[in-house]
Amino acid sequence: MEIKQNYSLEKHNTFRLPVKARWFLEYDTEEDIVTALRDEYFMECYKIHIGAGSNLLFLNDFNGIILHSRIKDITVISENEESVCLKVGSGVIWDELVQYAVSHGWGGIENLSHIPGEVGAAAIQNIGAYGVEVKDVIDSVEGYHIPTLEKQVFSKAECQYAYRSSIFKTEYADQYIIAYVNIRLSKKPLFSLSYGNLKDELAKYPEISLQTIRDAIIAIRSKKLPDPEQIGNAGSFFMNPVVTEEEFQELKNKFPDIPSYPASDNKVKVPAAWLIEQCGFKGQAYGQAGVYDKQALVLVNLGNADGNEIALLADIIIQTVEVRFGIRLRPEVKYIC
Repeated sequence: MEIKQNYSLEKHNTFRLPVKARWFLEYDTEEDIVTALRDEYFMECYKIHIGAGSNLLFLNDFNGIILHSRIKDITVISENEESVCLKVGSGVIWDELVQYAVSHGWGGIENLSHIPGEVGAAAIQNIGAYGVEVKDVIDSVEGYHIPTLEKQVFSKAECQYAYRSSIFKTEYADQYIIAYVNIRLSKKPLFSLSYGNLKDELAKYPEISLQTIRDAIIAIRSKKLPDPEQIGNAGSFFMNPVVTEEEFQELKNKFPDIPSYPASDNKVKVPAAWLIEQCGFKGQAYGQAGVYDKQALVLVNLGNADGNEIALLADIIIQTVEVRFGIRLRPEVKYIC
């Protein structure tokens, strides 16, 4: 376990904002978690847990303690002819886990290739891409209740997963530290290829396999999303809004070209990027914050933006889209004050 004071978070948030944390604590074991939480001083501190910071927007320096996992082990806990169940440390880099699974011929998360972040945060956020969400493979989540220090194992049902949401973002927000995520992968995978332009990209490859699906998705994402090492960003800043069939038909009557995707419960998902682009924001700069010129869903730090500048741009976009389309966008990125 390692504790640092007045620690720069520039490498721990993908917007590359030069904010600082009063305390930064990294732990390597479950025992470290309990030890840290029992400390009388830290018990009184405002605290949050972060992964790779790929879904965060810091508005100011953080006057409290930030915890970060270095639990990085991957263990096979059960397997049969059909599937394998892995116990994965919360600090494992998500895309490294995807590569690990693909290299072993285990399917289920190949469509989630090249998504930044760590495994613990992925389970909290319910990351998704190309028709797949991480909830599709989760068996259970192991976490520690910050107020009581008690360990609890949450089944998939208890996690209450929904679109970019879980109980750890709603009822239990900032109440649990995730130590391990148990995921079940298939030894006889069924490919999910119908979403977006994945089929078109796969046509460039001689065969369809876990590896070529991963390669194709990496190629697609690399073309339309900026590398945080080059341009500060948090990927998709907004969630795609979900509307009823009736609401969508009204939108379709007014805007015949509006695209859509089916959602659960007879609802329709509308691409937020299309709404933003129609409002003229794509490629525009507002001070040191901007909208990426290849993907309107991505807000970028053009060099020296602060969190409030990015938040202001997001608010302008939200208000403009709502006035034009009657749809209020919701940030996927979490604001940290």
